[in-house]
Amino acid sequence: MAPAAVVKVKAVATIKVTVEGLLNSLRPSKAIDNIRDLIGRSLFLELVSSELEAKTGKKKATVHSYAHKVDDDDHGVVTYEADFDVPTGFGPIGAVVVTNELGQEMFLEDLNLTAGDGAGNSTVLPIRCNSWVQPKSSIDEGTPGKRIFFAKAYLPGQTPAGLRSYREEDLKQKRGNGAGQREADDRVYDYDVYNDLGNPDSNGDLARPVLGGSKQFPYPRRCRTGRPPSKKDPKSETRKGNVYVPRDEEFSEVKNAQFLLKTLQSVLHAAVPAAQSALIDNLSLNLPFPSFFVIDKLFEDGVELPGVEKLGFLHSIVPRLLELLRDSPGDKILLFDTPANVQKDKFAWLRDEEFARETLAGINPYAIELVREFPLKSKLDPAVYGPAESAITADLLEEQMRRVMTVEEAISQKRLFMLDFHDLFLPYVHKIRSLKHTTMYGSRTIFFLTDDGTLRLLAIELTRPASPSQPQWRQVFTPSTDTTKSWLWRMAKAHVRAHDAGHHELITHWLRTHCAVEPYIIAANRQLSEMHPIYQLLHPHFRYTMRINALARSRLISAAGIIELSFSPQKYSMELSSVAYDKLWRFDMEALPADLVRRGMAEEDPTAEHGLRLAIEDYPFANDGLLIWDAIKTWVQAYVARFYPDADSVAGDEELQAFWTEVRTKGHGDKKDAPWWPKLDSPESLAHTLTTIVWVAAAHHAAVNFGQYDFGGYFPNRPSIARTVMPVEEPVDGAAMERFLDNPDQALRECFPSQVQATVVMAVLDVLSTHSTDEEYLGGEQTRPWNSDAAVQAAYAGFTARLKEIEGVIDGRNKDRKLKNRCGAGILPYQLMKPFSDAGVTGMGIPNSTSI
Repeated sequence: MAPAAVVKVKAVATIKVTVEGLLNSLRPSKAIDNIRDLIGRSLFLELVSSELEAKTGKKKATVHSYAHKVDDDDHGVVTYEADFDVPTGFGPIGAVVVTNELGQEMFLEDLNLTAGDGAGNSTVLPIRCNSWVQPKSSIDEGTPGKRIFFAKAYLPGQTPAGLRSYREEDLKQKRGNGAGQREADDRVYDYDVYNDLGNPDSNGDLARPVLGGSKQFPYPRRCRTGRPPSKKDPKSETRKGNVYVPRDEEFSEVKNAQFLLKTLQSVLHAAVPAAQSALIDNLSLNLPFPSFFVIDKLFEDGVELPGVEKLGFLHSIVPRLLELLRDSPGDKILLFDTPANVQKDKFAWLRDEEFARETLAGINPYAIELVREFPLKSKLDPAVYGPAESAITADLLEEQMRRVMTVEEAISQKRLFMLDFHDLFLPYVHKIRSLKHTTMYGSRTIFFLTDDGTLRLLAIELTRPASPSQPQWRQVFTPSTDTTKSWLWRMAKAHVRAHDAGHHELITHWLRTHCAVEPYIIAANRQLSEMHPIYQLLHPHFRYTMRINALARSRLISAAGIIELSFSPQKYSMELSSVAYDKLWRFDMEALPADLVRRGMAEEDPTAEHGLRLAIEDYPFANDGLLIWDAIKTWVQAYVARFYPDADSVAGDEELQAFWTEVRTKGHGDKKDAPWWPKLDSPESLAHTLTTIVWVAAAHHAAVNFGQYDFGGYFPNRPSIARTVMPVEEPVDGAAMERFLDNPDQALRECFPSQVQATVVMAVLDVLSTHSTDEEYLGGEQTRPWNSDAAVQAAYAGFTARLKEIEGVIDGRNKDRKLKNRCGAGILPYQLMKPFSDAGVTGMGIPNSTSI
C-alpha cells in the first residue's frame, strides 16, 4: 500500500535568552534542561488545522514534533527547528501549540513555518509571538505549559471551524476565575478597585480610602492582584511583595535594566541633599534652599555620596536601589543634567511671558480654557464656601489690558483665557491646610490674547473658603512696578504653578492616560482573541502600561509615596484625582478635537484645516497635535475599513461588543450609565473610538510626559508644592509679614519645595522624561502589523510616511519667527509632538504606549 502523500513543513522558533534565564543556569534543573536540549526534547510543537474532520465534525488531530536547538548566537537568541510531515488533507495550518518542556519559562519571539511541495516551491507563514511560555511543570490555572499562537487574523464570525474552540479556550484562560492570589507567571486579566494605595496595618496614618466602586470616590479599575485584605481595614488590600501584572505585561530585560539604572542615578542625585540636610537640621524634610545659588549648584558641582545609613527617608522610598550603594560610598555622583529651558534662558521662569507661553506649549496644555462669560462665578454652594462671584472685576482687567478694549469686547472677540483651579481645589483647601508644611487656595488666572498671538498675564485670584471660624478670604494680584506688590505677584505665581503642577500630575497625566487606559488593556485581553484584528491594532499601544502603573501604585501615588511627599495636596492627592474623574472625565471628550472644543480653544468649522478653527492660532500643542490626530485617524479608518465593510459587521462582532461593554460596565463601571459613551454601531464610530484610545495612550501621554524634566527640572519654574500662605492673607501674621518685607527672596524660597522635596521630584521627572532604548514609536518599524494583508501593510506604510512628513512640518514651525509661542530668543522649541526620538531625555518622540 502506498504511503499517504505529505507536505514537508519546517518550523523555526526564535527564543530570547534572558539574563534571568542565564542566572537560572546555576540551578540543578538546568542540567536536565541541557540534556533535553541535547536529545531534542525541550520544545514540543503541534500544528493545528483550520478545518474540522469532515465526517465527525471534530477537531483534527494535530501534527506534532519536538524541536531541536540548532543555533545559539552571541546576542542571546536561540533557534530551534522542527520538521513535520503534514498529510495533504490536513488543511491550512491555523495555529501552533507550543509546550515548554524545560524547567524554566522561555520568551518566544517568532515562529516561522515553511512548507515545500517537493518541487522546489515553498511558502512561508510567519507568526509573531513575543510572549512568555511557562514550563509544563508549572501548569496551573492561568499559567498553562501549553500556549497557542494563531497564524492569521480573523473576526469571530469568520474564524475557521477548526480554530473556534482554541480561540474560546485561550480567552477563557486569560479571564481566570476571579479568585486567589495571582502569581508572577500568570497571564490572567481581571479587575479590582484602587484599594492598595494605603497601608493601614503598618500605620493608621497611612490608611487611605478605596477609590472606585462608590459614589463618594468613583474611579477606573486596575488589574486585580488577589493579595489578602488588610487586618485593620478589610476593604483595603495588603501591600506585600511585588505588585502582580500578567506575565506579558512586564518590562523587557532591556527596559527593566535601563529603568533601574536611570532610577538609581536619579535617586543618587536626590539622596545627596537629603543626607546633607539631615546633618544640618532635624527637620530636614522641610529645609528650604538657603539661596538660589545653592539651587544652581545642583547642576554645576559633583558631590560625595554620604553613607547609606544617613538616607533613612530615601531608604524607605527606594530600598532596593539604595541597597546597591552599600559597597561604594564616597563615589562621585553624576550631576543633574541642566534642563533644556534653563540652558536656553536661565531667568525665563521669572518672566510673565514664559508663564503664559507654557500654558500653550508646556507640559500641561490641557488646562487653559476660554473665558466665555463675565463676571466669573463659582458653581460651589456659597453657603458653604462663601460668595460665588469672583473678585476679579472688569475695571481691573481693563486696566491690565491697557484700556485697549472692554471686557465685554474681549470676550466677544475670544481674547480672554483662564487657568481655573478654583472649584476643583476649593473644597479641599481646609483639609490640606490641616496638614503640616503645605497650603492650598482655589485659584483663577486670567490671560489676554494680544495682537501678536501671545498671551499676556493679567491677574491671579487666590481664594480661601469660609470656615466656621473665618470668613472667605480672597485677593486679586496683578503685575506691578511697586516692589512689594511685585514680590507678592511672584509668590502668587508660585502658588498657581504649584496648582498647575498638581493638576498636571494627578489629572492630565496620571488619571487621563495611565489610569484611564488600564481598563482598556484588561478588557481587550479578556474579550478580544489575540487573532482578532482589533486586538492586533491596539496591542502595541498597551505595551508596559500595566507594569508602570503597578510601580506607580507601589511608590509614586501610594500613601507616603513621592506624590504625597512632594505635591501640595499631600495625603489628599488621590482623592482629588477621584473628584476630577467624577466631575471632568468622559470618554467622548478624550479625543483631541472634542477636548479643544470643550475648553473653548477651538470651534468646529468644516472649511478650516482639521475641521476646527483654533481660538489661538499659535497654540503649539493643538497645531502639532491635530496633525498627529489626523494621521492616527486616517490609519485607523483604513484598518477598520479592511475588516468591517458595514454597520452590521461591527454590531455583529460579539468579541468587539463584549470588549466595549466591559470597558464601560466594569473597567469604568462607576460611569457605566453615562449617556455619552459612544456605541460601536458602524465602522465610523468604531474608528473614532479606536483613534481616541490610540491618541490617549500614545500622543496625549507623550505631550504631558516627556517634557517634564525640560520644564520642571529647574523647580522654581514649576514648583510641585507651595508651602506657605500669602503674607497678606487675613488675619495677617505680623511677624511673617515683617520677614517678607525684610527678605522677600527668602520668603519665596520658603514657599518653594524643600531641598528634599525638590530634588526627589527632579529625580523622578528625570526618570519619567527618559525614552527607553527599546522604545517602540508611533508608526515605527518595530510594530508594523504582522498581518500580511496588502491593504493593511499599504495603510501602515502611508501612516509612517505621514508621520515623517509631520516631523518636517514641526521643524519648520519651530524656525518660524512669526510663531512667537515656539520660536524666539531663549524660547524652547515645541517638540513634544515630534513622532520619533533617540533614547534618553530628549523632549520629543511619541511612543506607541504609555510606557513610562
